Amino acid sequence: MKMDLSLVGMAAIGFGVAFILAFALTPLVKMLAHSVGAIDVPRDNRRMHHVPIPRLGGLAIFLGFTFSVLIMVALGVIEMSTQFRGMLIGAVIIVVLGAVDDVVALPALPKFIVQIAAAVVVVLHGVTIQSIANPFSATRPYISFGIFSAPITVFWIVAITNAVNLIDGLDGLAVGVSSIAAFSMLVVGLIVSDPAMVLLLGALAGACIGFLPYNFNPAKIFMGDTGALFLGFMLSTVSIIGPFKYYAVISFAVPFLILGLPIFDTAFAIIRRVLHGQSPMQADRGHVHHRLIDMGFSQKQSVTILYILSGILGLTAVVLTKSGEIKAILLVIAIIAALVIGAEAVLQNHRAKDDEQTTENENNAGDQPEDKGR
Repeated sequence: MKMDLSLVGMAAIGFGVAFILAFALTPLVKMLAHSVGAIDVPRDNRRMHHVPIPRLGGLAIFLGFTFSVLIMVALGVIEMSTQFRGMLIGAVIIVVLGAVDDVVALPALPKFIVQIAAAVVVVLHGVTIQSIANPFSATRPYISFGIFSAPITVFWIVAITNAVNLIDGLDGLAVGVSSIAAFSMLVVGLIVSDPAMVLLLGALAGACIGFLPYNFNPAKIFMGDTGALFLGFMLSTVSIIGPFKYYAVISFAVPFLILGLPIFDTAFAIIRRVLHGQSPMQADRGHVHHRLIDMGFSQKQSVTILYILSGILGLTAVVLTKSGEIKAILLVIAIIAALVIGAEAVLQNHRAKDDEQTTENENNAGDQPEDKGR
């Protein structure tokens, strides 16, 4: 795999600056969250935490990312193109929306409208999905969207933005999965030598990793809608200038693989709710991470499993771009089989410990002296 070393250096610098800024700014954002009342208080069984925890942490991710990118632009490393500008303006709109929602809990409809507006801003700046690969025809390799390009792009951006938000249910889950997705797309950007894609994804990954130490279980701060919506928005828009743009036969598959976990979880949630006669927007406790918890895994184990799954999908997307469909499919089958076997072994060990603890408790109870009363 041949890569441009100057692009690797650009990615490393963008990553490093964003990492340092996000890591340094998170404690300050935590203080701000307390002062403005952006606190997540557990009120239902969907929450995995039991004590109030400040949110708004996504502001540190956004600031780390944005300053890193602007510094590179100011140094002349990369030009502020029209598409670039549109993505940053849209990101600001999304972050403002998320920050307000973290403080006052907005209704779903106005949030949805603002998300559409941010996506439209991006489209108006030239970031659109013009066509998609057609693997079923040798004479017509692409399917052009024509006049439907803009609405399809808006749908993609809004859908992925909300998909990442929906998986933000366990400590470190959404930001970790977003980091893996950003790294996967970064490798694709390095392969195709796309400077804009490399810089954006390097900075995005760095900002996520800088925030992650504060968000690991037990979390000291949540990124809230500020972070989840921002990460979903950036991943969706960068995928349009990246994986959707390259690789004639597989341009459709690459972004869907990289973002496979949030896409699957959101699609499954919508289908589940509709079949139960509920609104697709109604919150429930049926997400993948909830199911892992209900199976007996701890938060850390559940997050690790989903990290591995995201890593498998990201690695598969990279293999797909370099080695073709057959090798990618074989890789998926082999790694998922290993994952299933490993998960089953962990689960059996967990159950054995629970049974041992139950038996020990019963024996201890039987050894207690009988209370005869007065």
